[in-house]
Amino acid sequence: MAKPTIRIKSPPEAKRGSVVEIMTLISHPMDTGLRKDRDGNVILRKIINKFLCLYNSEMVFSADMHEAISANPLIQFNFIAKESGTLELIWHEDGGQVYSTTRKIRVH
Repeated sequence: MAKPTIRIKSPPEAKRGSVVEIMTLISHPMDTGLRKDRDGNVILRKIINKFLCLYNSEMVFSADMHEAISANPLIQFNFIAKESGTLELIWHEDGGQVYSTTRKIRVH
């Protein structure tokens, strides 16, 4: 599998104390371990099992994921903008692989 692509939809700036909406999607097949390939071999389980969002190194959102999550999971959440900083999105995959990206948000 190629390295997953992470997409983020977030405002570049926000008013102090306002609610900021974040949407993020990772391109990932979320193989459950229940399917077989053309030759009848089981495709091993490989899913994104945890998502974290840090804002200035403080966790503002987290989610645990299981086999029932569809391919290319989309997560939407809100948090309160208190100061300018960096949003870090971290996706953990079975087997220990971690994918992450960052986005800056200016608060005024």
